[in-house]
Amino acid sequence: MIARLLTILSFSLGIAAAADRPNIVLIMADDLGFADLGCYGAEIETPRLDRIAGEGLRFTRFYNTAKCHSSRVCLLTGLWCDQAGSESLSRGATIAEALKPSGYHTMMVGKWHLSKAPTDFGFERYWGHLSGATNFFTGDKTFRLDEKPWKVPSELNGKPFYVTDANIDFALDFLSDHRKSERKDDPFLLYVAFNAPHYPLQAPEEDVKKYADRYDLGWDELRAARHKRQLESGLLSSEWKLSPRPGHVPAWDSLSEAEKKWESERMAVFAAMVDIVDRNVGRLVDDLKANGEWDNTLFLFCSDNGACPFERTRGKELRPWDPKSYWTYDTGWAHVGNTPLRLYKQNQHEGGISSPLIAHWPKGMPDSGDGWRKLNDGSQATDQPGHLVDFMATCLDLAGAEYPKEVGGRVMDPLQGKSLVPVLKGEVREPHETLYFHFAAGDRALMKGDWKVVSAKRGKWELYHLGKDRTELNDLSASEPKRRQQMINEWFRIAKDVDRLPERQLKPATGEAPKLGVGRKE
Repeated sequence: MIARLLTILSFSLGIAAAADRPNIVLIMADDLGFADLGCYGAEIETPRLDRIAGEGLRFTRFYNTAKCHSSRVCLLTGLWCDQAGSESLSRGATIAEALKPSGYHTMMVGKWHLSKAPTDFGFERYWGHLSGATNFFTGDKTFRLDEKPWKVPSELNGKPFYVTDANIDFALDFLSDHRKSERKDDPFLLYVAFNAPHYPLQAPEEDVKKYADRYDLGWDELRAARHKRQLESGLLSSEWKLSPRPGHVPAWDSLSEAEKKWESERMAVFAAMVDIVDRNVGRLVDDLKANGEWDNTLFLFCSDNGACPFERTRGKELRPWDPKSYWTYDTGWAHVGNTPLRLYKQNQHEGGISSPLIAHWPKGMPDSGDGWRKLNDGSQATDQPGHLVDFMATCLDLAGAEYPKEVGGRVMDPLQGKSLVPVLKGEVREPHETLYFHFAAGDRALMKGDWKVVSAKRGKWELYHLGKDRTELNDLSASEPKRRQQMINEWFRIAKDVDRLPERQLKPATGEAPKLGVGRKE
């Protein structure tokens, strides 16, 4: 109580009192590729997010960890995944645990995918599922309302139950309760973790039929069209060539008519799921506006990894609005989702780790800045790199809060993230000295400035200059062997001494070309 009454002295935005601190809304989509929003080049209809991006700021180099649970750990703690204790969070505090003592009301809806439950890690209100994925129509047994089990009904609020809609139903309920409480003048943190568009690809019939036949052109033409829109908007540089279709993805014209129909249909479901996410973001934004909260709310929308290449379809004969269906898509459409970048979820190449990030905050962000550039439609973008680990530092900065040294007997590791507030203010931020990436035993990367070393599936280390070659087509290992080796050495140092990876994940690369996309059952 005392902390909430204290005057917050000068911090990066010069906000003087607790009442002036912004609300914070963090939204993470699941398995949404870099190019799967309209404002990042997609043909999928996302008018609400496009409008927010047009009025706010788009990041062109914002990074995740290329995997669901590790991205959630990094977002919540500001630490590398294993450094924080992975799913256990044994060495990491969550943003909720850090902001709650400074007077923020903390709420979450959606996918957890970590140990215990959000209410065990600082969130005062929670609705969602603890699992890593769920049936969108029937849910599973891990649903919770606050700390109690919650049985999924056939209908919710007068309409058929659908997880994406329910996320925002409960978010709006939590916000309404907050406004009626004694703490109504306190700022709030709301974390929305959509499960969409993660498989199973399921959506209501009318939403799927909206996209019927839209994908009949196939992945080759649609990927080229997305890239053209990215260039025409000014979002991406024409200096970066469109990465070619890899050998494990067949040419669209080589497919039979039956195969084309199947591929077109499952991409239509994916598009419908993204469309529904956009619609629900609009519901949330409308509520914040109606209650006079939008102008002083920092809104951040991102994704946990690049588009997903896994073929795990069951029940192909069932329609995607049948709760018993379980469709996925695979490498062909994942290659489109990450346009113009290479590879996918799990891989630490740019296609796996690049996320759209939309930032919006009318009261706190200027109209322009030296660290931004104007796109062809007059909206703003920044090419400054950022990472999910930066969210904790950003929230601490805005809240005037201290990073906790210990919470509930858990001793915290030093924060790895850097505040994004300078970028949000239009300034040129002092960048990370390095950005470190890993998934499991084989997918690794390290960035230092515009330079990047990367290895897929413990295959040979490659070296790229991202400023000139964001699509990673020109391996400079032969011409820069010393730089390459220094960066590899640094990856191993961080992996061992900071991230605390076990020995089985510290084996050297094989030096051979990685085996990727074997068949289409990767």
